[in-house]
Amino acid sequence: MTGDQSAFNFLLNSHWNQIFGFQFKRVKNEFEAEEITIETFAKAFDKLESYKPEFAFSTWLITISKNIHIDKVRKKNSALHLDTTKEEAEHIKRIADDSLSPEDMLINEQNLTQLLRYIKDLKPHYQDVINLRFFQEKSYKEISDIMNESLSNVKVKLLRAKNLLAIIIQQNEANE
Repeated sequence: MTGDQSAFNFLLNSHWNQIFGFQFKRVKNEFEAEEITIETFAKAFDKLESYKPEFAFSTWLITISKNIHIDKVRKKNSALHLDTTKEEAEHIKRIADDSLSPEDMLINEQNLTQLLRYIKDLKPHYQDVINLRFFQEKSYKEISDIMNESLSNVKVKLLRAKNLLAIIIQQNEANE
């Protein structure tokens, strides 16, 4: 699980700016571009076994991102909402979320008052997911229900929030 987390972190950090930039040019809205980027990584890691190494990984991610955007546009144009299938619900139940990543450990070690100041530097939706996970001690599933987002999106959003928070903490420690 730790190896998966490290690989996920590496790929997210390596390709985030490219996918976000691609979507920002398309949607011209930072929040929407960020949400599509989060969904892109969530979907990519759910479907990693379908990646074909003869193609560039970034091209595969951009294709996923483009398709997510197209789907969102189609959904906006139609009033249909699909319910989670039983298979998806079972998949969600099987995902473990108990292990602490290095970012989790760093966050847990920080002085609470100082940590709260750093969290305020994050965008509100990242503040919310950090608050639910670390201060209200909600599981990924509970956060998914509260935020009305897929479990995969919550995991990517929390990972991104933790990465950004770790960067903020490290930058502030370097300046002290």
